[in-house]
Amino acid sequence: MLNRIYIIFTLLFLVIACKSEKKTDIKTASQRIVEHNHLTDEEKSEGWTLLFDGKTTAGWHLYNYPDTTSVWKVVNGELYCNSKEGTGQHGDLVTDMEFENYELTFEWKLSESGNSGIFINVQEKSDKPATWHTGPEYQLLDPSHMDYAIETKRSGCLYGFAPQLNAVETNPAGQWNTSTIKHIDGKIEFYLNRKLTAQADFTTDAWMERVAASSFKVFPEFGLATKGHIGLQDWFSDVWFRNIKIKTL
Repeated sequence: MLNRIYIIFTLLFLVIACKSEKKTDIKTASQRIVEHNHLTDEEKSEGWTLLFDGKTTAGWHLYNYPDTTSVWKVVNGELYCNSKEGTGQHGDLVTDMEFENYELTFEWKLSESGNSGIFINVQEKSDKPATWHTGPEYQLLDPSHMDYAIETKRSGCLYGFAPQLNAVETNPAGQWNTSTIKHIDGKIEFYLNRKLTAQADFTTDAWMERVAASSFKVFPEFGLATKGHIGLQDWFSDVWFRNIKIKTL
């Protein structure tokens, strides 16, 4: 009789322990869920700041139209540009602040055949109607876009100037990609999904020669600056951004 009671209590203990272990596993899994548009204590200590709070477009404005409502919206914690949006003005979104030496990281995704980009060193002037009249571009392009066949226009490229230094496949439409831009005294490095894809030095004669031989030669201030606004491109397709973080170098 005592043996039976012992066995019953042992089985009950094992069942309770098993349930407790499952609950712990579930809790552990939930703790591993990434909180987007959020800085960890470690990131804060390293000097990172958020350029997008996940709730508002604070810190950003429409290029050359700071007081105009744009089509850029915050949806589900993502900075979203709807190409078909009819409420608000279309155009590139730029930071209120200018940046010089920094590391910028961000996640992005595109609609099918989507095309967008990130501009750096943008000079916001009334006589410059577009961000790309002054700011070089980190290209974003969906693999199904017709321009994908042009190697200098693939994601991670310094748009129009060179193919990817290391071949990187852009994730399909609707899937997130991770990008990094490092900028120190006019020297830049672009990374796509953790692989180096572009390098350039905007302070050299070699860079000026590359610009003079490109389609950007008609814009006299293109690529000259080593400090400026960061811009997000609105280019006839849907694009989403999140986890936009920057650290001064």
